[in-house]
Amino acid sequence: MATVIICRRFPSRICRTAALSTTAENQTRKKWPVQTSQDCVQTPEEIGIKPKAAATLKLLNPLGYRLLCSPLAYNSTERVARGESTRHGEHGPPEKDSSDVIQNPYCVPSSQRTPRIRNAFLNSKTSETSVPNVVQLGRLPVMKEDNQEDDVEAFNTFEDPRVFLKLRPEYQHHSYNKSEAWQALSIEEGELILHKVTVLQSNLQSQTIADYFDKLSSLPAEQRSGLFSSIKFTMLCQLSLKNIELFEASDLIGILKAFVRLGIPCSHPMLATYEREFCRRVWGMKLDELLLVADLWRCLGHSVPCFLKIFFSYLNLHWKDLSLSQLVHLIYIIGEGRQVPQDLMQKLESLVLKFLDLLSVEEVGTVCLGFFKSSSGLSEYVMREIGDKVCVQMQHLSNYALVNILKMFRFTHVDHIDFMKEFGQIAPQRISSMGVQGVMHLTLACSALRFLDERVMNAVAASLPPRVAYCRSKDVAKFLWSFGTLNYEPPNAENFYSSFIGEIHRKMPEFSEFPDHLFTSLLGLAFTERFPLDLLDFALSPEFVRLAQERSKFELTKELYTLDGTVGVECPDYKGNRLNAELQREGAVMLWNLARQDMTSKPEFLEALFLLKTILGGPQYIKHHMILPHTRSSDLEVWLDVNNKPLPFNQEAIPTDVTRTHLKHMGVRLTDDLMTQLLKGKSSTHLQAEAEAGENAGRIEKPVPLGGFLPRGGDPEGASLCSLTGPQAGVSKLAIQVTNRNQYCFGSRHLLGLHNMKRRQLRRLGYTVVELAFWEWFPLFKRTRSEKLSYLHEKVFNSGF
Repeated sequence: MATVIICRRFPSRICRTAALSTTAENQTRKKWPVQTSQDCVQTPEEIGIKPKAAATLKLLNPLGYRLLCSPLAYNSTERVARGESTRHGEHGPPEKDSSDVIQNPYCVPSSQRTPRIRNAFLNSKTSETSVPNVVQLGRLPVMKEDNQEDDVEAFNTFEDPRVFLKLRPEYQHHSYNKSEAWQALSIEEGELILHKVTVLQSNLQSQTIADYFDKLSSLPAEQRSGLFSSIKFTMLCQLSLKNIELFEASDLIGILKAFVRLGIPCSHPMLATYEREFCRRVWGMKLDELLLVADLWRCLGHSVPCFLKIFFSYLNLHWKDLSLSQLVHLIYIIGEGRQVPQDLMQKLESLVLKFLDLLSVEEVGTVCLGFFKSSSGLSEYVMREIGDKVCVQMQHLSNYALVNILKMFRFTHVDHIDFMKEFGQIAPQRISSMGVQGVMHLTLACSALRFLDERVMNAVAASLPPRVAYCRSKDVAKFLWSFGTLNYEPPNAENFYSSFIGEIHRKMPEFSEFPDHLFTSLLGLAFTERFPLDLLDFALSPEFVRLAQERSKFELTKELYTLDGTVGVECPDYKGNRLNAELQREGAVMLWNLARQDMTSKPEFLEALFLLKTILGGPQYIKHHMILPHTRSSDLEVWLDVNNKPLPFNQEAIPTDVTRTHLKHMGVRLTDDLMTQLLKGKSSTHLQAEAEAGENAGRIEKPVPLGGFLPRGGDPEGASLCSLTGPQAGVSKLAIQVTNRNQYCFGSRHLLGLHNMKRRQLRRLGYTVVELAFWEWFPLFKRTRSEKLSYLHEKVFNSGF
């Protein structure tokens, strides 16, 4: 059949074929409706481009040919591209290059699927030219900085995690090596192959099709990219799909390798067909082949959850057959896929322990990263074995592997003293040679492990101000949170914090995209008693709070409430935005439930509460609650009068006790001791006797002190004995805290930032903080009851001296 193409210039109308969006796999699988050439016609105003030369297709015999058109495809591509550019730091819409939109708009194939495949290639070119920051052709982005003195900040998110594949020759059997040499194909040979495709078409054998893909992928780079606009190459792709079930497994793997070299777009619709075929063949393939296929999908950048799910089912039965190199490579693939059955990871953990002595420290880093990315924990025993192995070879460990191992220690919260000591020795010298993202993970690990090494933190603080522009909003947030959590002020604190506060202002559009990063940053600053009021006003505004709740995947109520409550206590002159009453109530309830559940499950706290009730004379003299609800932990509050005597201020405990006292008409024998107490106050001998008689501690033996604090008429319901806004003159308010080692930096008595901030705020409100320190209180558990009572009595009644 003959075809004539006539080029004309239309003043105000343009016709174009469909551009298939390469960004959504589910869209590519939908069958498009058949449309005529009239359906394709739109004005330039409708499609947003200037009139261009368009091609009108005149068929001498139009039977059997139909045009596929979707006028909305370019717009959807533009919308996705704009979203991608925003996620990569560009906050305006990308510039459009309209000239590429209608370049080669027509292909007239002998089947309906060929335009779909070819248009996907065309669409990828359009997207690539207009939005350079979007990942294209299966390639992953590489950070590129503007001619800085070093390439310290450069990080290849694809190549760097694959360095371990060069450590052993065994990896070549089940991984793709892009540096593998192949025989280059001349342009003439490539044209001859494409010509054979058009001549032979359906007569091509499956093995020949696979061979053609392999040879075409050996063309020079500029010729390979030109294949995407070739109808002959499109026909070859179509033929491969038509014969896909006839290929041998080795042929299919060879075609995938060719796709990687050719740079096939990662969302191209034909890749879904190949994935389905590999899913069908999983149980008939070998481990090396399956790992190679998974690795090739990774190189293409194409997500294959169905293939991996079946592959993992296969591994559940064959996991014991994994060799060392297969195990490490598999864990890498699992990490890149992010999701994996946890029962499989437990089996792989046993293999990690089996091969641990044979693994290099770089491979250990790969294992840690794979487990970390898939949110799979390693047992404490395995982590300690890893720590023992790495700490003796840390000098030879790359920065990348060191960061990955630290990520896993952070994730599992295992404190390996020797590892952290060795880390403190070598980290300060490495900070300057690490990119800011690596430094961020290093600092965050120190924070999560409560490990404060001033040498490390000083090196971090000194290196960051000149490089703060390289920080993402996430990096800014994590740095400020880490320093604030460790409650550490570096020598260059003013320069350090001013540079970060300035960077927050410069990156406000990015913080608006990730609102939780702004709250994390401001909380980190609040720990250090720094309150940028303009940023607080913006963060607590109703509009931004609403935006944060809509966009963030995390529950932000606790962070919002903590920040708002801190501003209320520490910024008395602040007149800006605050949280509404509903959010404040929600935050208070949430934090109280968490704190109460935490404290009432700790025996050291319950023991202290019971004995304090004994010493003070009953539950009305002590109250367990959150004095500052936004600080996320509870306290035991006690009031003492001017004579250092406890006051029965707990109105929640008084009504029941008073009622019980009035209902029980019990006779009391008048004795000399009782008369002395009534005239002169409670005797010290009686106090000691009361302390020894724990069973009587809950009963109100002395109703006399209550009389002076009850309202007239003795109505307990109307009593208002506890006023946190203003204590009575001469009253000392104690905030008793039963602390534990998790509130301090590891192996020290240096209080962490949140708990230090809480004490600062309690003192600001007039409270005296009384600490039952874990290094004092915990050893008393093995002592006698009288020793515990003596310790608590000393803490409470001598706290003001």
